[in-house]
Amino acid sequence: MPANFDGVLIVAISSRALFDLEASNRVFEEQGVAAYHAYQRDHEEEVLQPGVAFTLVQKLLALNRREPQRHRVEVILLSRNTADTGLRVFHSIRHYGLDITRAAFTGGESTYPYVPTFGAHLFLSTNPQDVSKVLAEGYAAATIVPSQVGRAGQKTDQLRIAFDGDAVLFSDEAEQVYKRDGLDAFHSSESSAAHEPLSGGPFKNFLAALHRIQSEYPMEHSPIRTALVTARGAPAHERVIRTLRAWDIRIDEALFLGGLEKGEFLKTFGADIYFDDQQSHVRSAQQHVAAGHVPFGVANH
Repeated sequence: MPANFDGVLIVAISSRALFDLEASNRVFEEQGVAAYHAYQRDHEEEVLQPGVAFTLVQKLLALNRREPQRHRVEVILLSRNTADTGLRVFHSIRHYGLDITRAAFTGGESTYPYVPTFGAHLFLSTNPQDVSKVLAEGYAAATIVPSQVGRAGQKTDQLRIAFDGDAVLFSDEAEQVYKRDGLDAFHSSESSAAHEPLSGGPFKNFLAALHRIQSEYPMEHSPIRTALVTARGAPAHERVIRTLRAWDIRIDEALFLGGLEKGEFLKTFGADIYFDDQQSHVRSAQQHVAAGHVPFGVANH
């Protein structure tokens, strides 16, 4: 366990994204805080079932076991539980053999201020308000949406992460043109700006951190595989490709779908999680893979 996080990929995750806490949450919503505390203590020794992001966390932590002398990933638990009611969560972490040792229990307060304090590259939560505040601070964040598919996980040991482009990896500057002026204007604008790299979006730094780990392995033996899955099609593809080239960041697969639904393509890729700023694409994705909504950019205004 490192004393600092230099060169380490840091992922902060809420307890409800990691484990299935829906029964506990119903007690809280229907009966209040005191009943919730009593429920958690009464069930303290009962292991929680995996949540939507559980498989993702397993695969992230598995990167540390490839070369034990190299600590590549740190997963930090951020929870609105108290330390007392959080004992059940840590009991479940221990049961599943997850190497998670750092946590912040905020006793009902928002967890988002601790994301920049820990220097997290990514924050995953089921609380949209916390996610929006983290994004506003300039950090990658997504609201994990319900999905039974994500709990089962994908069949490969390789970590596979898929991203939308505009307002996720890239800024929403091109999407603003589309929303304001329509598809033809969007294509015209992107064609004329094909050699001008797009500005980075909220997930650029997270992708760069993944790329640093990938760079330590031959491409054919990398433990991580990434994909860009975008509604863009030709001729709007060129600016995206040139942007990634200018950033010197690798994407293993790029799917330019020209408006097709994304869910089946994400299933074929085998994504452990997919990030998109548009709710319609997230709904399509969650039928097949674990998905996170990124409430950023003009599509969410």
